[in-house]
Amino acid sequence: MDDAGLTVRRARAGELADCAELYVRVLRETFTWLPPDRHKASDFLRAALVEEVYVAEEGGRLLGIAAFYRPQNFIHSLYVAERGRGIGKALLDHLQAVAGGPLSLKCQAANRRAQAFYRREGFRCTETGSDNGVAWLRFVRG
Repeated sequence: MDDAGLTVRRARAGELADCAELYVRVLRETFTWLPPDRHKASDFLRAALVEEVYVAEEGGRLLGIAAFYRPQNFIHSLYVAERGRGIGKALLDHLQAVAGGPLSLKCQAANRRAQAFYRREGFRCTETGSDNGVAWLRFVRG
């Protein structure tokens, strides 16, 4: 995907540390209801061993990441450094194109902004639950 200078592609192995750094930075900026030290680069890197990681970049700058667990068409992570520019939508559209079927994801119940984004992008909530005391909603599209 390349639209107005924004490119979405599979991350290269040498880029995963930068992806993990973006993951932690965005979590700490936006998940204000959780302690900042809960977010660790090692969590992202461990999951990346079994996931496909995609990046959104523009002018050589990493602007967003999406980690995709193909066996379940599950979006494990979608984080964008510059929100409101269509980067998240570009990542979602790319994942939909490579998935070959419906996509699903979990969104923390406290993350109202992300829930609104996913609903705008055609996802619907199909389930609720809790992991380690953190409530979540499952969304599905397609």
